[in-house]
Amino acid sequence: MNDNTLRTMFSSSTDLWATPQDFFDRLNEEFHFTLDPCTDGTNAKCPKFYTKQEDGLTQDWSGERVFMNPPYGRVLGDWVRKAYEEGTKENTIVVALIPARTDTKYWHDYVMKAKEIRFVKGRLKFGDGLNSAPFPSAVVVFDGVNNPIISAMNAMEVTK
Repeated sequence: MNDNTLRTMFSSSTDLWATPQDFFDRLNEEFHFTLDPCTDGTNAKCPKFYTKQEDGLTQDWSGERVFMNPPYGRVLGDWVRKAYEEGTKENTIVVALIPARTDTKYWHDYVMKAKEIRFVKGRLKFGDGLNSAPFPSAVVVFDGVNNPIISAMNAMEVTK
């Protein structure tokens, strides 16, 4: 990794990691997303979305098929809690792309209650990054119909 990439990835200069389009497309084929609650307005993945100003944490996601790639900073636990809570609502599915940080409180409090946890094989390249992320990722599916059962832990392979 070059010095600039290292400084960005291990600093608090950004907590937004743009989802690789091909990775999103594969998930979208399966889930048919309708809402992206965590966008800066230029990188929305769904027709309906919330920006930081609209604050997706305070919005109701009922009845939506949500793709969530939340900010990975200090508020990550808040977003995972929100995904879990919204995912318990009838006719609501939340699919979250998050770092696989199995040692965190939010992982044990919320992720372990997900319908499905898919560990990503390999490391994703977020946004326009030249290098892969310095952390592993997981796709977590919250679906109120099946909470709080862990039904599978399938690996999703990163394509180059």
